Amino acid sequence: MSEAPVPSPRQTLTYLRRLFDGVGLAPKTKLGQNFLIDLNLIDLLVRSAELDKSDAVLEVGTGTGSLTGRLAERAGMVVTVEVDKNLHPIARQVVGERPNVRYVLGDCLSRKNELNPDMLAAWDAAAASPGITRRKLVANLPYVIATPLIGNILVAGLPVERMVVMVQWEIAERLRAVVGTKDYNALSVMVQSVADVEVVRKVLPGNFYPRPKVDSAIVKITPNAEKRAKVGDVPRFRAFLRDLYTHRRKNLRQALAGWPSGRLDKDVVDAKLKELEIPGTIRSEALDIDQHLRLCAAFSGTEK
Repeated sequence: MSEAPVPSPRQTLTYLRRLFDGVGLAPKTKLGQNFLIDLNLIDLLVRSAELDKSDAVLEVGTGTGSLTGRLAERAGMVVTVEVDKNLHPIARQVVGERPNVRYVLGDCLSRKNELNPDMLAAWDAAAASPGITRRKLVANLPYVIATPLIGNILVAGLPVERMVVMVQWEIAERLRAVVGTKDYNALSVMVQSVADVEVVRKVLPGNFYPRPKVDSAIVKITPNAEKRAKVGDVPRFRAFLRDLYTHRRKNLRQALAGWPSGRLDKDVVDAKLKELEIPGTIRSEALDIDQHLRLCAAFSGTEK
């Protein structure tokens, strides 16, 4: 009978400082290395994911393995990705070699709009393990990759049951923003058009080492198949939103006539907007999601 893995250490502020001093390293702010030291918040992340042995979890940002060990105790499989070649072996040593944990060294993105194929292959293999029926993303995400990672996973249509992630508070505000509010933008429209968003908890800087300069939040994002079916071609919709919001301070008529991939005749723009019953004098952020979808159906692919 195999021995149960030794529980991971409680990674408090004192523990992390000793760990970094012991190996002669320091957290790298340029990589978004802000380690969560409030153990109650780590518990909240895990609880919000509602994990069991049928889950194949992807964690992006292994760090020192504080969350990794907790995920491994509850999930069937864990694939954890770390870009820092110095932290990667430390996490493996702290968490240990466990039969249900796969460590991946590398960036989660191979380019801005493309997920790392090695990461996806490891997650596919984990999801194909006996007894695994669901995929989840659970992570304290480095701020710099949060938006492209979430966006790319949603656009790709990966079979993810939910994402429970720590992100910058500003991003959380945009993810859940409604039309007519200052934070509502292309990200709000894109994510909410295919998923449901819930802010679980706002998190203050003192809960991290080192302390970031901004607040954070735990966010739960649940892909919605019914919403996705209504959107149809999700990559096309994302591309349309990108072009529409290139000059978000312009009104719709100006933005559509000056389309980045090819200008449109203003008479054509006016006629289509009239047919849609959408005023050309308003800005994109004044449109609800359904209006964005109708605008995409009318204008996407019409550029010269």
